[in-house]
Amino acid sequence: MPWYAIHVQSRFEAVASATLRAKGYEEFLPLYRSVRRWSDRRKQLDLPLFPGYLFCRFDADRMLPILTTPGVVRILSAGKKPIPVAEDEIASVRRILASGYPAQPWPFLAIGSKVYLNGGPLAGLHGIVTSTDKNYRLVVSVGILQRSVAVEIDRDWARPV
Repeated sequence: MPWYAIHVQSRFEAVASATLRAKGYEEFLPLYRSVRRWSDRRKQLDLPLFPGYLFCRFDADRMLPILTTPGVVRILSAGKKPIPVAEDEIASVRRILASGYPAQPWPFLAIGSKVYLNGGPLAGLHGIVTSTDKNYRLVVSVGILQRSVAVEIDRDWARPV
């Protein structure tokens, strides 16, 4: 079954994800670690990489159990037909999160130099490279959400496609 993007209420990502998992669905809520500072303390929080969205595998002909899940607003679709998310986009986001490198949300980039990583723990990924200061960032986009994930990489890993 393909992955689908599900739009959820603000700050209901974890609740909807846990409920879908309890219903027996394979769900994916990508999280990143962020340090938030208050006047008296600092705290590390796990925040959604794509705020307001999560991913789930399900049969497109049986959407009612998904739509009745607390916090779910809608399934991203064209008309009444849900649009599947490309398997390689989900796999790329999973690999970035599993790599241990600090990832963060990044604005969606439709243009830029596409690259293939041929070295390091992210070898085999395709994405767009942007340059920030002295570092390179690999940006992997999830087209249907118009959102991206950025991770710092070594310049030697990237090769033009």
